[in-house]
Amino acid sequence: MSELSAESGVPIATIKYYLREGLLHPGEQTSATRAEYDATHLRRLRLIRALLEVGRLPVSAIKKVVEAVEDESLPVHTMLGTAHYALSPRVEPEATPEWDAALAEVDAFLAGLGWKVEPEAPARHELAHTVMRMRQLGHTPELAPYAAAAGRLVEEVEIDTIPYDGPRDAAVEALVLGTVLYGRAFDALRRLAHESTSARRLSGSS
Repeated sequence: MSELSAESGVPIATIKYYLREGLLHPGEQTSATRAEYDATHLRRLRLIRALLEVGRLPVSAIKKVVEAVEDESLPVHTMLGTAHYALSPRVEPEATPEWDAALAEVDAFLAGLGWKVEPEAPARHELAHTVMRMRQLGHTPELAPYAAAAGRLVEEVEIDTIPYDGPRDAAVEALVLGTVLYGRAFDALRRLAHESTSARRLSGSS
């Protein structure tokens, strides 16, 4: 375990905690006080750290993702969906006509795009909540260009970074890092683009 700790950078006490919680599978017992750990344990520790430090998920949510990774009867799409849903913020539906209208608008928009989205997808409710707030503030949502950009990024860049044919841990880790870190990078780039465009268009104006 000391070697696993040194190689992974995870303290021994933390590794023992992951073992107790069932997040990390046991090593191969070679004696009463010694167990051997291999590359699968390093991959799992990388995944746990990605979910914890990048995804900022609680242990209970990490357990669900790990269970999906270990259940090889689950298709890769379902496994990745478990991670996606865990990473998404939870938005509770509201019992209001405005909410119903926003959700219907989102569903119609997604259908028009031809996107296959499950009814329980957290991002569906997140988008509906955003649409509802925009309309309450007097804004008309213009989602089409954002959907087009998102679709291109996923289809042409992000989806190909996930090693579907490799270890399941590695696939989920790539999804987490891509979804969270590139999402942050995209938001930062949009803000920088706003600053640059404003400076170019308004430079010299009073």
